[in-house]
Amino acid sequence: MFDHVKFGVSNYAASKAFFLQALEPIGVAVASEGTPTYGVELSSKCNVSLCLFQTEEKPAHLHLAFAAESREQVDAFYLKALQAGGKDNGAPGLRPQYHAHYYAAFVIGPDGHNIEVVCSKPGA
Repeated sequence: MFDHVKFGVSNYAASKAFFLQALEPIGVAVASEGTPTYGVELSSKCNVSLCLFQTEEKPAHLHLAFAAESREQVDAFYLKALQAGGKDNGAPGLRPQYHAHYYAAFVIGPDGHNIEVVCSKPGA
């Protein structure tokens, strides 16, 4: 649906470390990086990028949902995100209010953004 998402963060180093650790289970790594005000591009094999940059502006609420190939990846994201300093916003589990196979976990990142990893594959 999109090529990349870029948003400002108040603590570049903390946000970069958080997203790298939290999203490692779904294959996200640094694709390119410039100065903190230019930012870092994080990507996985799906070629969709998340770009972060340092800003003094107050970021607005943001909800990012990343696709996982398995429920195990969702579980691993949740644990890694908490270890990276994220705050629980919904433990891994089915969310039938969205659809029967919607298995997701939610964590609040360093800037208060709601970060989700979801697997929608039946029995994955």
